[in-house]
Amino acid sequence: MTRPIENLAKRKPTGGRSRPSRGRRAFEKDGYAIEPLVGPASSRPVYRRGGRRTSAVITADYANVSDSSGKGTKAKILRVKKSPANRDYERRGVITKGAVLETEKGEAVVTSRPAADGVVNAVLTAKK
Repeated sequence: MTRPIENLAKRKPTGGRSRPSRGRRAFEKDGYAIEPLVGPASSRPVYRRGGRRTSAVITADYANVSDSSGKGTKAKILRVKKSPANRDYERRGVITKGAVLETEKGEAVVTSRPAADGVVNAVLTAKK
């Protein structure tokens, strides 16, 4: 389902109806946001402009976690501990960039955009 586009069906200052001079374009089409969740791994293709195709994470159970030395390992995601994007995302377990994940290696901050990059990359935070 597409969402409506601005300025195509507005009213004039007098209150009269403004007839659009053109219809909607394919590049104005918009879908619903993909909100990656914690769960068994799954992704789906996203079709971009110019015939380009990328993948988007729908659910993820592992993250590529790197430590302070830069060594990366695969770690199981236990839960979303904190999300600066939206407080509700913590409760629902939505993974976004900047979200703090509780992994089996420790707390990690997500550095990738799972819905756009198709992968969950994270960096371990310093222990306090």
